[in-house]
Amino acid sequence: MKYLIALFASIGLLFSVNLVQADTLKIPVGAQAGASSLSLPSRGTSTQHVLQRHGEPQTRHPAVGQPPITRWDYADFSVYFEHNHVVHSVRHHRPTQSAE
Repeated sequence: MKYLIALFASIGLLFSVNLVQADTLKIPVGAQAGASSLSLPSRGTSTQHVLQRHGEPQTRHPAVGQPPITRWDYADFSVYFEHNHVVHSVRHHRPTQSAE
């Protein structure tokens, strides 16, 4: 009887393994934004230099928190400032049409 219970438990375990399998999609970090020649402002760049290089942003968000963090939104990217210097720049996500 012990062997019969062990057999049914093993069979049940084998069937349940198939139910919890999933595929993993790996995208290298450099390829996530796609190929773009867009040069983002680097950390430490002044607000004045960002204005000279990229022009007036589409939107300027007011400072939040302490130290004050400000965000400027451009068409393809956003720039985050602490006081008057860049702390981070990010590209906006643009979904691509898959050919399936």
